[in-house]
Order: sequence, then C-alpha cells, then structure tokens
Amino acid sequence: MRNVFKFVNEVKLELSRVIWPKPDEFVGSTIVVIVLVSIMAIYFWQVDFWLNKLLQYLIRYFGA
Repeated sequence: MRNVFKFVNEVKLELSRVIWPKPDEFVGSTIVVIVLVSIMAIYFWQVDFWLNKLLQYLIRYFGA
C-alpha cells in the first residue's frame, strides 16, 4: 500500500513540473492535428479506392 502512495506522490511531483500549453497554443495544435489527420485520411482513402479498382480490373482481365 505504501508503494501506491509513493507512486501517487511521485506522479503529482512530475505533473507539477510539466509546462502546460496556453489555450491559444492548445487550439492551434489541435487544429493542425485535425487538418493533418484529415489530409492523411483522404490520401489513404484515395489509395485504397484506386488499388481496389486496379485489383477488380486485374481479376476481371485474368480471371480468378
């Protein structure tokens, strides 16, 4: 049980050392992450779409 209290106290100490972002930094970083994730999702969706079309063509052409 002492280990649990020691761990909690160490966590509190470490969290007090953290430099938390200001609200404007937080919002800016969140927007960047959302934009980049959206771009990556669209990219992978397009790659998946065209690879699927290619595979369907190859299956129809060569037969499976």
